Formats: sequence, C-alpha cells, structure tokens
Amino acid sequence: MTTSRSAGAPHRAERRRPRGVVRDGLVAAGLELARTGGPDAVVLREATRIVGVVPNAAYRHFAGRDELLAAVCAAAMGELAERMAAGVARVRGKHGDAAAARRRLRAIGTEYLRFAREEPGLFATAFALPQQHAYGAPDDGTGRDRTPLGQLRTVLDELAGAGVLHRQRRDGIEYPIWAAVHGLAVLAGQGPLRDVPDATRHRLDELTLGFIDGGLA
Repeated sequence: MTTSRSAGAPHRAERRRPRGVVRDGLVAAGLELARTGGPDAVVLREATRIVGVVPNAAYRHFAGRDELLAAVCAAAMGELAERMAAGVARVRGKHGDAAAARRRLRAIGTEYLRFAREEPGLFATAFALPQQHAYGAPDDGTGRDRTPLGQLRTVLDELAGAGVLHRQRRDGIEYPIWAAVHGLAVLAGQGPLRDVPDATRHRLDELTLGFIDGGLA
C-alpha cells in the first residue's frame, strides 16, 4: 500500500499546473469564446472545459464570472490596441512631420473600424464593462500609453506639435474624435447600418475619417 501511494504522488504532482498557467489559459479560453459569441459567451464552466480543468479550479483565480469577464474585456481591448499600433507602425514618415502625423491618425481610425468589422465579438467584449478613463491622463512614467485612447492621444499631441492642430483645441479633442469613429463602428456593427453593402461601408469609413481630418485645423 505504501509503495502504491508513493508511486501515485509524483503522478499527481506532475498533473498540477502552475497557477499562472491556469489563469492565463482561462483568459485565453474566454477570449476565444468572446471572439465567436461576444461577452455573453464568456462562461466560467465553458472556459474550464476548454482549458481541461475542473470547474472549481476557476474559483482559485476568479471570484466569479464577472472577474473572468473583466479580464477577458481587458484582453480584447489589448488586441484592439495591438491592431492600432501595427497600423501606425506601417506609416512612413518621421515623428513631427505633419503629413505623416495625419496618416497616423487615419491609420488609428482605419484599424479601429477594421477591428470592429472583422472581430465583432471581441469589439463588443472590449466595451462590455464600463471603464474609467482619466480626462487628459498623462504618461504614468512606465512608458508610452499603448491603450487605444493612449495611442490616439499620442498622435494628436504630434499633430499639435506639428502645427496641424491648434494647441488651444488639443485639450479633450480625443473624445469627439473617438465618439465619431466608435459611433460609426456601432452603427455598422449591430446598428441600423449593419446590412449596408461593403462599398457603402467603405465610403462611410472614408467620409468619417475625412471629416475628422478636415476638422483638425
């Protein structure tokens, strides 16, 4: 009997997963559930099934479904931010160049709308829970703010520095710009414009981005 227990103990130890691995796995599973079904599809039991752990294991990492959803929302927002950053990185032109800064602003809007169109489940999930954004929040000292709002602010600061955007108009202008792009994303996603042809949607994208660019001066 003693030999049997000793042989079994290492086997159980080998099956035990590091705490962070399980948590990360649950968030990744929740992200995939959200990708196909939006925030309502993020369920603890289904996430544990995908990861391959017992349902109770989720409660070692999350107090409940709301905590898992909050983590998945943050991960979805992170994917949106990565898309935007990649779009900005593809724009040629040195920092401070007015024409390049305008193209970077357009790239941010383009990637935002593309993400909403290509990943409707993640887009809805990214905004499923209210998040507080500090008005005019400065850099926290840890590096540039890579959130979607932070990237927009960075480009607007560049535009102000290049003389495209008057500095007296800079304060808070990220919010009406964000509202215009986000509003179109919602209208064309689950809203009354959801069934318009692709050509019409593309024209609406261009009209909105052109309207923003024209309103900078």
